[in-house]
Amino acid sequence: MPSIVKINVLTVPDEQRETLEKRFASRAGAVESSDGFEWFELLRPVEGTDRYLVYTRWRDEASFQAWMEGPMKAAHRGGGDAGGRPAPAASDSQVWSFEVVQQAAPKS
Repeated sequence: MPSIVKINVLTVPDEQRETLEKRFASRAGAVESSDGFEWFELLRPVEGTDRYLVYTRWRDEASFQAWMEGPMKAAHRGGGDAGGRPAPAASDSQVWSFEVVQQAAPKS
């Protein structure tokens, strides 16, 4: 069964970039112990866009959904409300889903 990739596309205004990156840095390790998790990357835009890409790879859709309904949901509960969590740094978010059909690694 091929791995699946989820890319969360975050539209981040210039004045919120540092905030977003600091929040991700402070959550380092939050996803790594999740069953079925394979890879994470936060990609900063270089030119021509204000969209960050949050790349995660999972063993299967069930592993991703379990993380979404458990640890991820708990971590994002109450964003920007009276619960004391800060407002989101991104002004928009969408998730793209892919199956890995080919991959390559550097030759040894």
